[in-house]
Amino acid sequence: MAASISDILLDWYDRHARDLPWRARPGSPATEPYRVWLSEVMLQQTTVAAVKPYFEKFTARWPTVEALAAAPEEDVMAAWAGLGYYSRARNLVKASVAISELGTFPDTEDALKKLPGLGDYTAAAVAAIAFGRRAVVVDANVERVVSRLFEITTPLPASRKEIRTRADTITPSDRSGDFAQAMMDLGATICTNRNPRCLLCPLSDRCQARASGDPARLPAKQPKKAKPVRQGQAYWIEREDAVWLVTRQGTGMLGGMRALPDDGWSARGDGSGDPPHEGDWKPAGMVTHTFTHFTVELSVLAHTNSPQPVGEGEWWPLEKVEDAGLPTLFAKAARLVTA
Repeated sequence: MAASISDILLDWYDRHARDLPWRARPGSPATEPYRVWLSEVMLQQTTVAAVKPYFEKFTARWPTVEALAAAPEEDVMAAWAGLGYYSRARNLVKASVAISELGTFPDTEDALKKLPGLGDYTAAAVAAIAFGRRAVVVDANVERVVSRLFEITTPLPASRKEIRTRADTITPSDRSGDFAQAMMDLGATICTNRNPRCLLCPLSDRCQARASGDPARLPAKQPKKAKPVRQGQAYWIEREDAVWLVTRQGTGMLGGMRALPDDGWSARGDGSGDPPHEGDWKPAGMVTHTFTHFTVELSVLAHTNSPQPVGEGEWWPLEKVEDAGLPTLFAKAARLVTA
C-alpha cells in the first residue's frame, strides 16, 4: 500500500526538523506548554530569526507562566519592544494571569480559545504540539503547502475554508504536533513563496500544482490595496541629560508602550502638527514606519532645556534611552536625534 502523505512528511521531518529553541526534537518528550504558547504568539507576523533572541530573553527573565503572570505589564511591554503587534504582549499578560488562576494549562482547543488572544490557529498549535491532541494547524506556510499540494486556485482569503478542509484530510491522529511542525518546516525551507525547491520536496510526486508545471503561482492572492500614508510629528523634549517619555493609552496603536510625545496621528488620519508647548523647536529629521494597514511619516522636532511638560510622563536618562523599551517607530526617532 502506498505511504500516506503524513507518513512521508513525518519521515522527512524526523531527518530534517529545524533546531529551534522552543521545539522538542522528533521522538523527544513534548515541550512545556508555556514555551510552545509563547513561541507561537511571538511568531505571529514575525520571522523565526527575529523571534529567537526575544524568546531566549523572555524565557530567561520569565521562565514560567506564573512568573509572567506576576510581571508588571509595563516590563513585559518594554521587553516586547521591537517585535511589533503589541496587542500580543498585552494579551500574553492577561492570558498568563488566567492560566495561573486556573492552576493548570488548558489542554484542548476549546479551552485554549477561551484565553485572551488565542484564536483558532494558536489554540490548535498549542493543543497539538504541547499536548499531542489531534488538531488541524494552518498558518501561512501550511496554506502555501496545501494550496499547491491540492492545486487550490481560489484566491486567499476566500480559499481558507477549502485549505482547512484539505489539511484536515491529511492530518494524522498520531503525532499531529510533529505533523504540524513538519508542514511549517516544509513551507519555510522547501515549499517557499518564490522559487520552491521541488527537487528536494518529499511530497513532490503528490503535488498537483507541480504536475501542472508552476507551483509558485499558488496560493493565489487578491491584489493588494495601496496603504495610506499618514503624516505626524514626534517631540524630543530634553532637559538636564534626560528626555521626556509618555506612556501611550492602554488600548489602540502601540497601547501601553513608553513613547515620545506626538501630535495625535493615527491609522485614520494625520496629526495636528501642534507641539505640546511653545518654544524653539528644531527639526531633527524624519522617520518612516510601515504598520499593517498604513505607513506613517513622522517629523521629529527637538527642544532642549525644556520647561516641565504638562501631563503625565517621566524623565528618562539619555544614556539609558535604549532601555526604555520604545517601540520601533519611536526608537528610530530617538536614534535620529541622539546620532
